[in-house]
Amino acid sequence: MTTLTARPGADTAGPDQGRDAAGKKRKGIKSPYPLWFYMPAGVFYVILFLVPTGASLYFSLTRWTLFEQEFIGLDNFVQFFREQALVQGFINTFIYAFLTSGLKVVLGMLLGVFLTSQIIARGFLRSVVFFPVLVSTIGVGITFEVLMNPFDGLINQTLAAIGIQGPGWLTDPQWALLSVALVDVWKGVGLATLIFIAGIVAIPQEYFEAARVDGASSWKNFWHITLPLARPATATVVTLSLIGGLRSFDLIWAMTGGGPGFTSDVIASVIYKQYQAGFYGLSTAGNVVLFVVVAALIVPLQAWLNRGEKDA
Repeated sequence: MTTLTARPGADTAGPDQGRDAAGKKRKGIKSPYPLWFYMPAGVFYVILFLVPTGASLYFSLTRWTLFEQEFIGLDNFVQFFREQALVQGFINTFIYAFLTSGLKVVLGMLLGVFLTSQIIARGFLRSVVFFPVLVSTIGVGITFEVLMNPFDGLINQTLAAIGIQGPGWLTDPQWALLSVALVDVWKGVGLATLIFIAGIVAIPQEYFEAARVDGASSWKNFWHITLPLARPATATVVTLSLIGGLRSFDLIWAMTGGGPGFTSDVIASVIYKQYQAGFYGLSTAGNVVLFVVVAALIVPLQAWLNRGEKDA
């Protein structure tokens, strides 16, 4: 009977080791298959964003019409910041954006806390708060333009019934921009509330139970539990509200048309007026300015708001 012995240096690798070696080889080869799923989104991104953005950058450096164009460099941007109406619209944009976004964050948080507490008809109240979000912005603007009429509007008539003389909400330069901003907050706070409700409901109840055992007050629960743990919702509301405020146009145009004068104009309404007047290159430069302003504010703000999540 012959006994087989392994020779020195012979390959004694078992089947498992062979599979491991093959697996390592297979892992080293990356299949392009997953990239195919990115291609449709990439095509749409290039066509709908990169190409129009590049075209806008080019046409902002020209004096153009539908049939001809003339390259003039940065003249459109120089003129944009020389025009008093354009500068006023630029300033109004920041006032409007920070005012509306700040009020939406504060009111949205308060309403979110209130509508997640144990109150009667909580579901109905949530629907009532969210309803203005579903209404057309133009419809809201026209409705409040009628309600805020300084002579026969319902708001001033109600104030007159209790002995208060209402201001010219949309005709007084001191009130026009503020009035539109308050209507914007009324329409948009429902979405902010919904986001805060989702963030608050996602907080584990064990934190509140432990705080209740320790005898913490409602204010301490809000300050030390709700506010820190609802940070992702706060970041979302701040970002969306600020972007919406910087790009706002339809509500302002429906209510005041940028008036009286230029007192309620923002960048978007100024851009539209320049298009109407036939200054296409100047209005395109305004679009580029608006894009740069939004990006310069939102990108670092988003990074700052989300820094805690990355550290976690």
